[in-house]
Amino acid sequence: MPQLRSGARRSKRLGDLQPATQPINQAENTAPPTQTRPRRKTTGGGGGRGRGGDAAGVAKGPVAALPVRPTVGGRGRGVRLIDLDPEPPCDIIPEAPIRLDTVADKDIAMEGGSGGGDKVMGVEEEGNSTPVPERVQVGNSPIYKVERKLGKGGFGQVYVGRRLSGGTERTGPDAVEVALKFEHRNSKGCNYGPPYEWQVYSSLNGCYGIPWVHYKGRQGDFYILVMDILGPSLWDVWNSLGQSMSPSMVACIAVESISILEKLHSKGFVHGDVKPENFLLGQPGTVDEKKLYLIDLGLASKWKDSTSSQHVEYDQRPDIFRGTIRYASVHAHLGRTGSRRDDLESLAYTLIFLIKGRLPWQGYQGDNKSFLVCKKKMATSPELMCCFCPAPFKHFLEAVTNMKFDEEPNYSKLISLFESLIEPVTSLRPIRIDGALKVHKFLFFFFLKKKWFFIFYILFFYQVGQKRGRLLINLEEDEQPKKKVRLGSPATQWISVYNARRPMKQRYHYNVADARLVQHVDKGNEDGLYISCVASASNLWALIMDAGTGFCSQVYEVSPVFLHKDWIMEQWEKNFYISSIAGAANGSSLVVMSKGTPYTQQSYKVSESFPFKWISKKWKEGFHVTSMTTAGSRWGVVMSRNAGFSEQVVELDFLYPSEGIHRRWESGYRITSMAATPDQAAFILSIPRRKMMDETQETLRTSAFPSTHVKEKWSKNLYIASMCYGRTVC
Repeated sequence: MPQLRSGARRSKRLGDLQPATQPINQAENTAPPTQTRPRRKTTGGGGGRGRGGDAAGVAKGPVAALPVRPTVGGRGRGVRLIDLDPEPPCDIIPEAPIRLDTVADKDIAMEGGSGGGDKVMGVEEEGNSTPVPERVQVGNSPIYKVERKLGKGGFGQVYVGRRLSGGTERTGPDAVEVALKFEHRNSKGCNYGPPYEWQVYSSLNGCYGIPWVHYKGRQGDFYILVMDILGPSLWDVWNSLGQSMSPSMVACIAVESISILEKLHSKGFVHGDVKPENFLLGQPGTVDEKKLYLIDLGLASKWKDSTSSQHVEYDQRPDIFRGTIRYASVHAHLGRTGSRRDDLESLAYTLIFLIKGRLPWQGYQGDNKSFLVCKKKMATSPELMCCFCPAPFKHFLEAVTNMKFDEEPNYSKLISLFESLIEPVTSLRPIRIDGALKVHKFLFFFFLKKKWFFIFYILFFYQVGQKRGRLLINLEEDEQPKKKVRLGSPATQWISVYNARRPMKQRYHYNVADARLVQHVDKGNEDGLYISCVASASNLWALIMDAGTGFCSQVYEVSPVFLHKDWIMEQWEKNFYISSIAGAANGSSLVVMSKGTPYTQQSYKVSESFPFKWISKKWKEGFHVTSMTTAGSRWGVVMSRNAGFSEQVVELDFLYPSEGIHRRWESGYRITSMAATPDQAAFILSIPRRKMMDETQETLRTSAFPSTHVKEKWSKNLYIASMCYGRTVC
C-alpha cells in the first residue's frame, strides 16, 4: 500500500550546500544497475474510461569626415572614449573588428549555456608567443613589410603591410598598404588546416558588401590573409556623433545592411555576428568612404546545403551560444541552428542601439548574463523597445522576430519600411544605399518584361534624387498578419499532453492538498489504477491515475525537500524506480516510485538552471530523460537506462515553443517529459524504439486545470500523458 510520508526530512546532500548567494547544483544521484532483476515490460491496461475529477580580417583607417554632432567622448586618435555602458575589464579578447586604438564593445563572442557558458568562441591562444614574420609573401602576392599592429581578435592578430615595390592604389590587389591577418597554425581555429573563415571568404569573394581577400596562404607557422584596409565602423561613427544617430542616417544603414545580408544569404551563408562593430565604411577620402561593408566571417555558417540547396535541419543545443550577447537573436541564445532570421533580428537590435544609444538589457553582469539578457529580450515588446523611434523600426523588429526558422525573408518589403525616412537628395545621404537601389531597378525591369509596367509604376516606382513613391509594404494580397510572439506580458498556464491509447480507465485530481493525497491514491489503487503523472500549481498537487501504466506496485512521498535523496535511495534499494515527480513553488516535492517499469538504472540531478550539459553527457552513457519537474526556479531531471527510446531532443524556450515542437513532430518525435518554471518551459521529445500503432499526440494550454477538456479528449481515445504548470507566453 502506498505510504504518505510527511515531516521535516532533510537531505544530506542539499543540507550541506554552498551559501545561498551561490547557485545550487546538486551532484547527480545514481542507482546502481540491477544485476538479478529480470527485465520488465510495460503492459497495457484494460477496462473502460473512468470519470474523475574572429577575428575580423579587415583593418580600418582614420575616421571619415562625417557630419559631427557635439560629442560626449568620441573616439579616434587622442580622444578618450566615454562608454555609456561600462563593463569590467575581461581577459578574454572578443572577436571584433580591428581598430587603430582599442576594442570598443565589451560583449564577447562566446559559446555557452543560457546561464553563461564555459566555452568561448574566439579565445586567443595565450601560450603562443611566436613573433610574426618581418616580411610576408603568400600565393602570388607582392612582398609586404609588416609594420604597426592594428589589433588582435579571437585567434589572430592584424598588422599593416606595406608594399616594398610597386603599388599605386589605396585599395585592391595593387594597394600600397594592406591589412595582414595572422593566425598561428596551433590556434584552436587551425586544428585541421586553414581557418574556417578562409572557406567562407573563398565562397563570398566578390559578394556585394563583403571586402575582398586578395591573397592568402601559409608562411612559416602562420596562416595569412591579405585584405583591404577599411575606414571606421558604425560603432566609431556612433561615438563621433555623440553616441546617437539621426533616424535618417540609421534608415540608410538599415536598407543597405538588409541589401548586404540579402546578397550574403543568397550565397547560402548567415553571418552569425551582426553588430555595429562589424559594419565598416570605406577608407576616408576615397570614392567608397560612404559605402558600407560587413566584416568578420568567423562565426558564419551555412543555412542551406550546398549540394541539395535544401534548408539545413532544425536543431536546438541549449549549451551552445555563438555570437555577441548584446545583439544576438533569442534563437542564438537558446542554441538553435542559425538561419536568416537570426541575422535580421541582430540587425534590428543594432539599428535600435544606433538610434537610441542603449538597449534595455545592457548592464547585466555575472555568469548567467546570457540567460538574463535573453529573458529580457523575450519580455520586451516591440512597442516598448522602439519607443521614441520612428514607426518603421518597430515594424521591422516585429517582422523579423515573428519569422519562422526556414522562412525566406521578403528583403524588398523590409527595405520599403524605411523608404519614408531616407533623404531624397543622393549627395546628402550619409551612407550610400546602392544595394537597395539595385533591388528597385531589378523590380522595374522584371515587371516591365512581364508587361506590368503600369501597375509597377504605381506601386514601386522610385526615382532617386527627384520624387519618391511609397513602396507598397504588403506585397501579397492574401498575406495574413502573423501572431505576435513577444507581447511584453508574461503569462503562466497549464500545459497538458495527450496520447492516443486503446480505451482505458483514467482519473484526474487537481488542487489536492498534502493531507488529501492518500485518500485519492488509496481509492485509485482499489480500482486498479496507478499514478501515471503528477504536477503542481499554487503549492497544490494534480495527479493522473490510470490502468495503462503496467506498474505492479507503487510508493510515493511528499517532502519539504526537493527530490529527497535519502528516501529515493531507500526505494532504489527495493527495486523501485522514479516514474513521476512534481515540485511546488515552496520547494516541496512529490516523488512517485514504481515497480513494473522497464528501467535497469536511474540517475537524477537538481540544478539552478536547465542541466542540458548533464543530460547530453548521460545520453552518451545510454540514459534517457524519463521524468522532469521544477520547484520555483530549480530543475529536477530523472534519466533512466532501458527507457525504450532510440533518440531524444530538447526544446527549451521562454514561451511555449510551438514551432520547435511541430518540427520535431514532423521528424517522428513525441513529447515524453516536460516541466516549466515561471521563466522557461522545457520539453523532452523522444523517438520510441517500438513504433506505436497510433502516433497521434496533442497539446493543450489553459489558464485553469483542463478538467472540461479532458473528457472531450477521452471521447477521442486521447489520454493525458504528462502535464505541468509554468511559463507559456512572453
